[in-house]
Amino acid sequence: MVKFVSLSSGSNGNCYYIGNEYTGLLIDAGIGPRTIKKRLLERGIPMNTIKFVLVTHDHIDHIKSLGILADRVDIPVYATERLHTALSNHFCTRGKLGGCVRKTVLDQFNVYDENIRFIPFVVPHDATQTVGYYIEFYGVKFTFVTDAGNITDDIVKYSSKCNALILESNYDLDMLLGGGYTPELKLRITKGNGHLSNEQTCSIIRRARHKEMSHIFLCHLSENNNTPSIAVKSAFQALESVAKDAARDVVLLPLPRRTASDIFEFQERV
Repeated sequence: MVKFVSLSSGSNGNCYYIGNEYTGLLIDAGIGPRTIKKRLLERGIPMNTIKFVLVTHDHIDHIKSLGILADRVDIPVYATERLHTALSNHFCTRGKLGGCVRKTVLDQFNVYDENIRFIPFVVPHDATQTVGYYIEFYGVKFTFVTDAGNITDDIVKYSSKCNALILESNYDLDMLLGGGYTPELKLRITKGNGHLSNEQTCSIIRRARHKEMSHIFLCHLSENNNTPSIAVKSAFQALESVAKDAARDVVLLPLPRRTASDIFEFQERV
């Protein structure tokens, strides 16, 4: 069985796991290595099964512990060439990635082995560079869009291919506009290079939902400008607008901010 676990999701730290009994990978490392190891072991997943880390971008909540993880645990780091350059100069990772294996991901299918391949796609966000990932893991298809300021054709394209969609649903617009953030911060979030609103997330769901999509996980929810219930209600209504059976047949869940999720299992397709 292929397993998916969110180890943390939000501005406090982001880290996600995909794996099976043979091998596994992490997407981002925004929480401490001890916490990663503990949360994996609590779910029966040994740390030594992790074979590499995929990096989405260089904001601290996604790479806070990447340098320590790569240096101490000796896990290969996969990122775009532009991100590797940025990581070489970032205070979290500067001088800590020299001893690990650094792999440059290309804008095409990158093959780890015959059962694992992935492709990055650029998304708008105010980091050095931000990518989503489409991952085929033992025949199960995942799409990750953890930070994005706007909807792109690639987001819809790769969301339309997956069995499990991990999609940002950061803020409720009314909560954000009526909240205590400064005008400058509100503009940063909404101007197109910040984060996806619930409404934008719903638009992606309506455009990308297909019959092979069995799970939608809402990630990176704002602690101040959203709630799990509001985000899920919006996404559920988007699914219902596609078809009644879409809302019935899809597992739709928000991912917790400060704790790990349950394990979600998918039948291998190879």
